[in-house]
Amino acid sequence: MGRNRRINQRQQKSLKKAAKSPRGDLIYGIHPVLAALANPARRKQRLLLTREARSSLEKHKGAPAISALENSISDYRTVTRQEIDDALPPGAVHQGLLLECNSLPTHSLDEVCAPNADNAPVLLLDQVSDPHNVGAILRSAAAFGVRAVILQERHSPSATGALAKAASGALETVPLVRVTNLSRAMRQLQDLGYWLIGLDAAAETRLDAQSLRHPVALVLGAEGSGLRRLTSDTCDALAAIKLADSMHSLNVSNAAAVALYQLTLGKVN
Repeated sequence: MGRNRRINQRQQKSLKKAAKSPRGDLIYGIHPVLAALANPARRKQRLLLTREARSSLEKHKGAPAISALENSISDYRTVTRQEIDDALPPGAVHQGLLLECNSLPTHSLDEVCAPNADNAPVLLLDQVSDPHNVGAILRSAAAFGVRAVILQERHSPSATGALAKAASGALETVPLVRVTNLSRAMRQLQDLGYWLIGLDAAAETRLDAQSLRHPVALVLGAEGSGLRRLTSDTCDALAAIKLADSMHSLNVSNAAAVALYQLTLGKVN
């Protein structure tokens, strides 16, 4: 009898654990979740929402908008903050919202980077592996109309969790293209007519003094190591961002934002 009870307890724990297991990507935080829910490319599976988060959303969006949000997904649950905490890594700032959904469809480089009339730039990331940096870069990319952000399949974070939170919804609007070989992808862009410029703090030419052909692809390296040699050699030019003498370099996400600002406002020739 005691043995059967122990077996039943183990089965119940197993079922409880399975019920909490994610069935797809985990997107959390108000802006990332709302953006994912609005994205028709996402197949939504389950939305977990605290009462406090619902009240906050009603205050800013209105009750009808929240009812429409809830009706957009079949599996909608009001839960405690602890239940969301238990489903996420320690320290995740979820603001009372957690969405489980399928991953975004993959994009090919030729598909999303074909030059268009507005000569929108492209960003390439050389072994930038911190999800917060990649998310912040995506956010800047969305703000400045970047065509796509290209990064390697290896040495890059998954497009969920901390990356999606840092992107604040930009993951749903800026194509993220993963490639096996970054140098090969750079040559593909050159064949498409892009002028590749690598950001390098040691470069002799400043970005705001650089003469470029449009469209432009900006190449950024990881903090500390910067651009790898083959990546640097494949660029058409290298340029530095003008900084005060007391500073040697910028965080990679800040460098991306400053460079895109200069490009889009015509501060680069």
